[in-house]
Amino acid sequence: MTGQNVDRDRFWMAQALALARRAFDEGEVPVGAVIVREDVCIAEAYNLREHSRSPIAHAEMLAIQEASKTIGNWRFTDTTLYVTLEPCAMCAGAIVLARIPKVVYAANDPKAGAAGTLYNILQDERLNHRVEIVSGVFADESSALLKSFFQQRRRPPDK
Repeated sequence: MTGQNVDRDRFWMAQALALARRAFDEGEVPVGAVIVREDVCIAEAYNLREHSRSPIAHAEMLAIQEASKTIGNWRFTDTTLYVTLEPCAMCAGAIVLARIPKVVYAANDPKAGAAGTLYNILQDERLNHRVEIVSGVFADESSALLKSFFQQRRRPPDK
């Protein structure tokens, strides 16, 4: 990968991390997602499962919905999705269906990862679309944010 691609990936992942921090501040699992086309953000989102009371309000799903409204199409053939946590099976399925050609994610998800950790839906040769995967961009920062969030959730309430 060239230095320019690494710099671009770091730039956009920093944007996704900023969104993850907003999710954290709102009591949501801190995951942020940005969809980029021709080096312009066309959609961004962060997890809203608690606020929306919806199991599908993952950052990736919300960003995909926003991007389809922005571009007026369901095919994202010239985009990159940046997300702070490896996509789950639901999100990976939506990524494949949206024809997103590249996903860059920060931290692996050992409990639900579907981009190579538990499953590899994004590159399953039985499907009609396969996705280029870049992992580990700001992985330590994303992992630390997730760990901090779950440590706070498990801490007994102050008396």
